[in-house]
Amino acid sequence: MADIKIYHNPACGTSRNTLALIRNTGVEPTIIEYLVTPPTEKELIALIRASNLTVREAIRSNVDPYQDLQLEREDWSEQQLIAFMLQYPILINRPFVVNELGTRLCRPSEVVLEILPVAQKGAFSKEDGEQVIDQNGQQIR
Repeated sequence: MADIKIYHNPACGTSRNTLALIRNTGVEPTIIEYLVTPPTEKELIALIRASNLTVREAIRSNVDPYQDLQLEREDWSEQQLIAFMLQYPILINRPFVVNELGTRLCRPSEVVLEILPVAQKGAFSKEDGEQVIDQNGQQIR
């Protein structure tokens, strides 16, 4: 059975769609609600590196702590930004999905399809009605 881990926020539509795409393969992933159980510094750095992202690409800019802390300033070091993400987990972009095939920040949710080791079992539409997978389990482009 495939071992898949998702850093999930149930209040986020993209995160819910990503989780639903994983479940559409018949696999139940390990769900880490990262606002309840944030990653450690080591885990966060590993997620960012494994996703081939910069720290700035992994940080959410549309949340209050980003504006309040003036994180748009370019003089913040990556280590300082990581420290803020650990202090305010809402700053961590999501959802990150991890398995033996790789790690991805799944924005948009279809990015998860790049690393799912099991095929889709049937049709899938996002919460907004956009069809992503057809009745044969194939991605619609």
